[in-house]
Amino acid sequence: MPESKKESLLRVLKELASIGDIEGSAIVTRDGLLIASDLSADIDAETLAAMSATMVGAAETAVSELKRGTVERVIAEGEQTKLITTGAGPNAVLVSMVNKSANLGLILVEMKRTAHMIEKEME
Repeated sequence: MPESKKESLLRVLKELASIGDIEGSAIVTRDGLLIASDLSADIDAETLAAMSATMVGAAETAVSELKRGTVERVIAEGEQTKLITTGAGPNAVLVSMVNKSANLGLILVEMKRTAHMIEKEME
């Protein structure tokens, strides 16, 4: 039986998590609706989706006003984690919670690869 789109997106998120140091990820619409998530049960995925989309939208507006191109990613650093968002095509955003001490180079490369996979799946 063929895989549903949601199952396929969940598989992509689980593959991303397998590289290590990623505590959870989600795919959200640019207006903040949750599409799919691989997050622990203690995290409100709907709230994370809405706030992540708001962060990306604000960053895109700021960079646009500066006339400095487009936003590739937004990184918010907390005491215990980093929240990284990156576009996944015109309709979606990939959000990952990352261990504070993670190797960001590897994470960013894998997130970019994953975002391209999401974009193709969402076509």
